[in-house]
Amino acid sequence: MSSNGAPTSLEPQDPMPVIDYSLLTSGTAHERSKVIQDIGKACEDWGCFMLVNHGIPEILIAEMMHASNEFFNMTTEEKLEFEAHGVLDPIRCSTGFNPDNKNKDLLWREYLRLIVHPDFNCPHKPPGFSELASIYVKKTRMVAMELVKGVSESLGFEASYMNEELNLDSGFQLLAINYYPSLMEFDGKRGLMPHTDHGLLTLLYENGVPGLEVLQNGKWIGMSDVPNAFAILNSDHMEIFSNGKYKSKLHRTIVKDKRTRITLVNPNGPSLDTTVGPSSRLLEHDTCLPRYLPMKYSEYLKLQTKLTMEGKHAFDKIRLL
Repeated sequence: MSSNGAPTSLEPQDPMPVIDYSLLTSGTAHERSKVIQDIGKACEDWGCFMLVNHGIPEILIAEMMHASNEFFNMTTEEKLEFEAHGVLDPIRCSTGFNPDNKNKDLLWREYLRLIVHPDFNCPHKPPGFSELASIYVKKTRMVAMELVKGVSESLGFEASYMNEELNLDSGFQLLAINYYPSLMEFDGKRGLMPHTDHGLLTLLYENGVPGLEVLQNGKWIGMSDVPNAFAILNSDHMEIFSNGKYKSKLHRTIVKDKRTRITLVNPNGPSLDTTVGPSSRLLEHDTCLPRYLPMKYSEYLKLQTKLTMEGKHAFDKIRLL
């Protein structure tokens, strides 16, 4: 920490964990056992890791980035067709803050948020965007669900345990596309304030322009130096379900590069009707008290949105210890 108590931006001594996805899905029994241990350690010690050899084609990601850029380069009038405000609206296009707001510390971005599972939603333009997004989210969902199996085993459960307990077959998946304009387009501060995500795991891919930072041991550090890798972040319901063992990762975006930054972000959570609390099996095994109140996932999403606008955190309402 700095002398005034604010997190510093110094690099830590330990390197960011890197997980090889191929060892989880097609490695030997020994390799899979080792990578499950590594996932557990990364989730517990860091709350995040970089994922390599994930099997999602680079050409598909590049096409998604290009289509996303085309969407945000449409006219304001065209994008207003997809403007929405409710957290559960299937398509939401907006900006990070009101440009009339006088708070100069606010950070700017545009975003498009799509509910893509259990039902797929996407704008009908630009041409081909919906088809690309449909393919992309199916592949990222497959990766996320395999990672959840690994997390489940790392907690001492069967691979299928979290899927069954949290009804992940009907799970809530978003595709959030964040657009941080170049300095030629916007000369103000670009980024996203510190926050955690709802759900279990968030997958994030950036277009090569750095900006993602995570808070680790009181220091803000970059998560941007592994080629063709997804950043994987523990989210709020991972912390709740694990009863605090795997903490939700605080992260932010600070864009210093002059170029346009685009990120493809996939929060993955339980079904909207699922009530999530600490795992009963975990509480029984560890003979510990629950640290969080159970809450229906849809209600948590609404609470999180409301409190975030007030500068608060939903955990403040459900944390017991």
